[in-house]
Amino acid sequence: MVNKNQKSPPLRGEISPQAEKIKNQKLRIRIGKIMLENPVIAASGTFGYGEEMKEFYDINKLGAVVTKTTTLKPRDGNPMPRVVETPSGMLNSIGLENEGLEDFILNKIPFLEKLKTNVIVSIAGNSIDEFKQLTEELSKLRCISAIELNLSCPNIVPACPAGRHRPSSIVHRLIAQDKLATRKVVQSARKRTRLTLITKLSPNVTDIREIAKAAEDAGTDAISLINTVFGMSVNIKTKRSNLGSRHGGLSGPAVKPIALNLVREAYQAVKIPIIGMGGIFTAEDALEFIICGSTAIQVGTANFVNPEVAIDVIDGIAGYMRRNKIRNINSLIGSLVASS
Repeated sequence: MVNKNQKSPPLRGEISPQAEKIKNQKLRIRIGKIMLENPVIAASGTFGYGEEMKEFYDINKLGAVVTKTTTLKPRDGNPMPRVVETPSGMLNSIGLENEGLEDFILNKIPFLEKLKTNVIVSIAGNSIDEFKQLTEELSKLRCISAIELNLSCPNIVPACPAGRHRPSSIVHRLIAQDKLATRKVVQSARKRTRLTLITKLSPNVTDIREIAKAAEDAGTDAISLINTVFGMSVNIKTKRSNLGSRHGGLSGPAVKPIALNLVREAYQAVKIPIIGMGGIFTAEDALEFIICGSTAIQVGTANFVNPEVAIDVIDGIAGYMRRNKIRNINSLIGSLVASS
């Protein structure tokens, strides 16, 4: 006979409110002025603005979401094709296609306002003035928790003067490849917002430590790395690039060893939090980043393979902590044991 007063056991995957509260306390981390209930963030460019993902799971279970990068004016992006699969990775050359700030405020903010989790808006500009304007306007919106300065997208093709063809030997220079330029942009944005400021850095540098330190000295609250690695893919029949813009950014498992190394180097150079990313597909991947020095992690390319991967990573981290009797995730940050 069933006792009606007896509570039913939880369904598979279901967590009781009390257990959920305990889990969240164990996973809670801070980035600048914002508190994240867990260290797992959906990366920019792989999550849209969140509308698509709501069909798969409750987005509010994530520590935060990073929007697709917004620019001041609309961008058409790079010529097709824009995405190529590679061994253990993916090359993309989207070129930051978006409808611009005005459209973002009118058409994307209404959805983002409904989210309970932290909303981080990624921005990019062609000049310091554009970064200023973007930062000022977005800081007026209450639903935004933080701004991520995208200084490191490797597939932006510089504009050419009217009537001139783009030379095949054009040099692509990123803000994040220059410590002085990085410092100027971060300083400018810092003066125009009280929101948490995150600076996204590039792996395509000689010394990540000096760039990370420049961003820290300029006032950023955190740094995120890595962005994608310069790369290309060639069609041997046509002798042409498989990407419309010739080169793009490599992401996925192939870049994880590079990312882990750069996160560790940055961790030893700065005191601010690091948000690590690059080839994270599992909880084990995420834990490697945290042990190397990441306070939080972003899941990117894996979202295209498994839309529910971020939730799997959260649950996997919680399980690891439970099995190893770890009371707080913060004790894992930077816990890599030095080689003898």
